[in-house]
Amino acid sequence: MKGTVLIIGAGGVGSVAAHKCAMNPKVFKKIHLASRSITKPNAIKKDVKKRHGVNIQTHIVDADSIAEVVALIERTEPEVVINLALPYQDLSIMEACLKTGVHYIDTANYEPKDEARFEYAPQWAYRKKYEKRGIMAVLGAGFDPGVTNAYCALLLKRYFDTIRFVDIVDANAGSHGKSFATNFNPEINIREVTQEVKHFNKGKWIITPPIMDPKSIHFTFNYPVAGPRESYLLYHEEMESLAKNLPGLERMRFWMTFGENYLTHLRVMESIGISRIDPVMFEGRPIIPIQFLKALLPDPASLATNYHGKAVIGCIVTGRKSKKEFTKFIYSVSDHAKCFKEVGSQAVSYTAGVPPVCAAIMIMAGVWTGAGVFNVEELNPEPFLKSVAKNGLPYKIVDHKPLPAKIG
Repeated sequence: MKGTVLIIGAGGVGSVAAHKCAMNPKVFKKIHLASRSITKPNAIKKDVKKRHGVNIQTHIVDADSIAEVVALIERTEPEVVINLALPYQDLSIMEACLKTGVHYIDTANYEPKDEARFEYAPQWAYRKKYEKRGIMAVLGAGFDPGVTNAYCALLLKRYFDTIRFVDIVDANAGSHGKSFATNFNPEINIREVTQEVKHFNKGKWIITPPIMDPKSIHFTFNYPVAGPRESYLLYHEEMESLAKNLPGLERMRFWMTFGENYLTHLRVMESIGISRIDPVMFEGRPIIPIQFLKALLPDPASLATNYHGKAVIGCIVTGRKSKKEFTKFIYSVSDHAKCFKEVGSQAVSYTAGVPPVCAAIMIMAGVWTGAGVFNVEELNPEPFLKSVAKNGLPYKIVDHKPLPAKIG
């Protein structure tokens, strides 16, 4: 085992991944971190050295360029590439891994740069190519998607023969003190949460209004530790693969908490057009409003210093075993302040950055094997979740009541 990993992307999630790789020196003997500019990778390099005494190597790469990514892979010779760049760069990095014969991991599925939608289909199209090359691509190996997929797979393996209902719940009950900020890349975050909502019901995708619409579907859910929080129906990417891979699935929904202040800001941004992703002319040159907005908003990594409170993510799953039907709730709680103390990042980055490192451990240790393109629920969940727990995100399983079929 060579023990070399290449991380592409040096935002908040990339920083967590670099720290966690450094904290697993028996697996990751050489750590490479690359981004479009060298400033952020070098800052992370300095912090990793200070906290863990580990040297990492930093690089500049344009992840939109297949040729540049190929050259970087050939220079660094990793066993695994962890893609923590932008979702619309997934295909170029996947193509570079295919050309060089290197395993691939990401945390977010593909998004076209000029269209506000996301889907796995363009990445699933690589399945036969990756099979032929003899390498693995593990898609969506963050927390949600990623750990939530593994939670469903674990419950299916331990408790159920079939799964009828899945409700994924995600609460950020923390406070960063800013009037408005996003917990990860603003451009990607705003594109995601302003899309129309879909949920899965009896083999069909049901469309409902976006979260900032007055007719959006929401309810108050009492989260462990975090307490009652208003939770909004949202379309999230793990739903696309889970709908294909969970036997007997009848209904699946995803719920995320949003405060009224956040929603008000979104409504204003939508109404004035600052969240648009198509170019507009400004002083004789085209600009993309949402990219300009991204430059104005706080860097998500900068929020960690004063962040406090909890983040809670889990799956409420109803299934059947030997004709008996019951519900389990599997969830994880993380603390913003504790995450900052450990790796200098807030809990949202932490929950997204730990799992892809654990996925890399699974591949590099030979626990996850095979060739092709996989979503996390298609792989053995137990060793993965054990590694995720060991690296800071333990889970708990409790009995629970199913959520009502009709909400709102």
